[in-house]
Amino acid sequence: MKKREHFRIEAVEVLAPYRLLLTFGDGAAMTVDLAAIIDRIPALAPLKEPELFAKARVGEWGLTVEWVAGELDLAGDNLRAEAVEQMGGISHERIWEWMHRNGLTLDSAAEALEISRRMLAYYRSGQKPIPRHIWLACVGWETERHKAA
Repeated sequence: MKKREHFRIEAVEVLAPYRLLLTFGDGAAMTVDLAAIIDRIPALAPLKEPELFAKARVGEWGLTVEWVAGELDLAGDNLRAEAVEQMGGISHERIWEWMHRNGLTLDSAAEALEISRRMLAYYRSGQKPIPRHIWLACVGWETERHKAA
């Protein structure tokens, strides 16, 4: 797989107000509901208008879904992470946040989880789905660390 193909958007289809069907460069098709994000982020408020939301299209180079070129768009990696979370999975962003919150490098995080550095890099980059037991290990490690402090 080419690097980051899993974040490149091949196609976007508006399913309903605030819902998109996205097809990514790795062939994955995912539905994402953006209602909560639109409500939470003031810069996205214009997307509350169904007519504007219906204009969703793939941005230049497939890196975004855009509504107003250069002004109103969402990145493919964030959209995929949101879709994964909505489907009950664990997005790559959780690993990034866990590592950052705990001041961990790739090496120290891999050691803490007792997995290879390479596998952690796959999870962190979104190239491989994060198994639930790996995420639970992150949560457990962090909980134990805070108990000890």
